Amino acid sequence: MAQQKTYSKVQAAVGFAADPGGYGVAYARLKGGRGERLVRVPFRVTRFPALLDREVGYAALTAVAAHLRERGVAAIEIAVDDAHLATDLRERRELPQALSLAYVRLGCTLNQFRDYSVVDGAGTGDLTARARAEVAMHVAA
Repeated sequence: MAQQKTYSKVQAAVGFAADPGGYGVAYARLKGGRGERLVRVPFRVTRFPALLDREVGYAALTAVAAHLRERGVAAIEIAVDDAHLATDLRERRELPQALSLAYVRLGCTLNQFRDYSVVDGAGTGDLTARARAEVAMHVAA
């Protein structure tokens, strides 16, 4: 009889920020089989001021998901303090055209996991503050 392999789901709370030029950084607090750890993932994004930072969330989650997938994570639950993003993914609702490619990229990255979910979650404020501080220092430099 073949044994079924089980996969533990990694929980990731994600905070992110990007400067007007598109330099961004995301911090993810991971909880899973290896305890708790913090990862930093830089990313680039094309900015669209009319989107009110929604494009930043898509780029940040794509970068974090790709980073974790490359390291062998098979299942993930991502908590992000961005209700629009979580709802966009959950309800597959119509998006501004400027977000279409970012939506597809994020979807393709997430679909590489055996199981995934993106939820609207609190508890990312410290991660977002950390990302904003780093981005502000980058702008000032």
